[in-house]
This record gives sequence, C-alpha cells and structure tokens, in this order.
Amino acid sequence: MKINEAIHEEVSPLLEFRAITKVYGTGQAAVTALKGIDFTVRKGEFVAVMGPSGSGKSTCMNILGCLDSPTSGEYRFRGVDVAGLTKRQRALLRRHYIGFIFQGYNLLKRTTALENVELPMYYRGTPAKERKEQALKALDSVGLLGWERHTQAELSGGQQQRVAIARAIVCEPSVLFADEPTGNLDTATSHQIMDLLTSLNRKMGITIVMVTHEEDIALYAERALHFKDGCIDNIINSGGRK
Repeated sequence: MKINEAIHEEVSPLLEFRAITKVYGTGQAAVTALKGIDFTVRKGEFVAVMGPSGSGKSTCMNILGCLDSPTSGEYRFRGVDVAGLTKRQRALLRRHYIGFIFQGYNLLKRTTALENVELPMYYRGTPAKERKEQALKALDSVGLLGWERHTQAELSGGQQQRVAIARAIVCEPSVLFADEPTGNLDTATSHQIMDLLTSLNRKMGITIVMVTHEEDIALYAERALHFKDGCIDNIINSGGRK
C-alpha cells in the first residue's frame, strides 16, 4: 500500500503505541527509556504528556513525531505501521501530516512572520501566491493579521509563539505536537496561548499532543498521560477547561 493512500484512510485511532520500548546504548551502559508502552490518541483529542526528567516523555514524543524509532513494538499512524516506511517516507509523513511547536519558537530571526509561516509550504513546493494566501490565513487564525511584516525581534514572546503555531498549522496537519509550548512565557501569556490551542482543537478539530511540566497547563487537555521510569504511571481524564 502506498503511503499517501494509507495515510488518507479514515482509521481509528489516529495514533497507536503497541508495546513500544526504547533502549539507548548496549550492555551495561544500556538505558531503557520506554518499557512496553501502550496507548492510543483518537482524531480530535487534546492529550497532555507529563512526567519528571528522565521519565520517558520526550522519547515518547520523538517517536510519535517520527524523529526517532522504537527498539521494539509497533507505532501506527492512522493505521500505517511507521516502522515499515522508508526514511524518505517518514520525512514526507512529517512534512505533510505533522505540525511541531517548540518551547524556543524556532523562528528564523531575519525573516518576517509571513516568511516564517510560509516556510513549510516552500519545502512542499507550493506556488508563491498560494503560500502567501495560506500563510495570511494561518496568521489570521492566531490573531496576528497585520503583523506579517514584523521580524522576530519586533515581536513579543507570546507573538513569536503565535507565529510558530501558525507555521505549524498552515499545512493543515493531522496532528500537532507541542513540546512545552508555554515554557518561555509568563503566566498570563501562557494561558492566552493555551486558549488559542484549545480553540484550534475544538473549532478546527486539530488533534494535539502536548508535553508540559505544568499541572495548570495540562488541565487544558482532555486527558493527561503521566510517565514515570519509562512507563505510563497514571492517566487523568480532566475533560479539558471549558
């Protein structure tokens, strides 16, 4: 089955871990980061991933985002066994179906907000006119229409994260992975960003998986997976903030 055919099939769940393990190193130096993890994420969910440093949550997110591969077990993305994809196919999966938001924004410093949002479409070969139209639409959806010509130095931390979110959603991904999206922001701005992510999840149906250390931020998600020593120690269903 071709990747494009498989990815476009409406299969449930959207993401699935089956007995996923991850071991770094060999022999006495081997470290088991994940110990047989099982969980699913369904289309349209908002899920938080929590846990102390070294608990396995970052390894979990790297595998979900196709940035790393498990040592054993099976990871399925909309029914497709990711392990069966070539390196190029995994790159295409990331490019076309996954959006990333990072704690540090990762914007290009000397380019405008519009150009930063256009970047994923540039790599997809989208024509310039369409890139601009879609980027403006994405900036509008995060409340930054009118700021498209501003560079990173001319934007606040909250505005920079909004640009990063616009860049992540501009290609209409199947899932958005957010790694500590409020980690560099003050409390008030953090809640503004979370209100925005909640709106994108509920109004646009974007599936979100978010890593966070902050309990109050995790409450925005419908449920939280708590990692400890490479295992899911607890699952809390909060229903998300209203």
